[in-house]
Amino acid sequence: MTDSLGTILTAMVTPFDADLAVDHGKLAELAEHLVANGSSGLVVAGTTGESPTLSDDEKAAMFRTVVAAVSDRVPVVAGTGSNDTAHSIELTRTAEKCGVDAVLVVTPYYNKPPERGLLAHFRAVAAATGLPLVVYNIPGRSGVNLSPEALAALGEVDNIIAVKQANPDLGELRRLRELSDLGIYAGNDDMLLDVLKMGGLGGICVASHVVGLRLVEMARLVRAGDMAGAERLDEGLRTLYETLFITANPIPVKEALNLLGHEVGGLRLPLVPATPQESAAVADELRSLGMLSRA
Repeated sequence: MTDSLGTILTAMVTPFDADLAVDHGKLAELAEHLVANGSSGLVVAGTTGESPTLSDDEKAAMFRTVVAAVSDRVPVVAGTGSNDTAHSIELTRTAEKCGVDAVLVVTPYYNKPPERGLLAHFRAVAAATGLPLVVYNIPGRSGVNLSPEALAALGEVDNIIAVKQANPDLGELRRLRELSDLGIYAGNDDMLLDVLKMGGLGGICVASHVVGLRLVEMARLVRAGDMAGAERLDEGLRTLYETLFITANPIPVKEALNLLGHEVGGLRLPLVPATPQESAAVADELRSLGMLSRA
């Protein structure tokens, strides 16, 4: 197991300009802001970054921008997974040339391979790079789940260092802990406290766009043995976790960032801007956290 990627990693949104082109100036600014506010690593072009609507050339340019901005201070992790192994390998090799520190590779979606196909996929991508690889297990989006036994088998691969676990079944995580020392990152914000309590590495988070320092403090409290303090902090963030997922991610978190003045722009279809009701819910929660004026 390794914690070399840090504790609270932010799965970054992708800022767009008025024409929905990637805004590299805002991307670098956001990276700087996140590092200054608790992120110990950044994930570029993941789900929250609207990866399905980004071209490979756009992703590579984003990797280079974020590496140039912050890689001297925190690890930069590139989202390079797809449901095509050959494509995942190609993009992983491109990311490595761009200077990233690790890659995040999602379970192949839609084609629903059997588990032996999933294992072969991750082994092939890992074999194509010298970079550390984080497996991204998200059955709610991909339609397939990596069992604890399969994850333990992947943990035997030298450069597969961790899993971003977005399967909320904590029993499966406990089983994985029994089988393997593969690092565990919470893939859902509301799992972070549970993952920390069981000795996991931390989380790859969305809420850290707006409450990064609070998540860092939660991790500190758990590691200091102050479970009651960590639980109080987590309880105070539960409504935020829910609000940031009242509709498809990253619609609410982009709305939150825009309300807070970060100007990350709109979304590419098929994602659409927040409705007035969704925007009001996000604004209300930011106000309740003392982050937005009530004026």
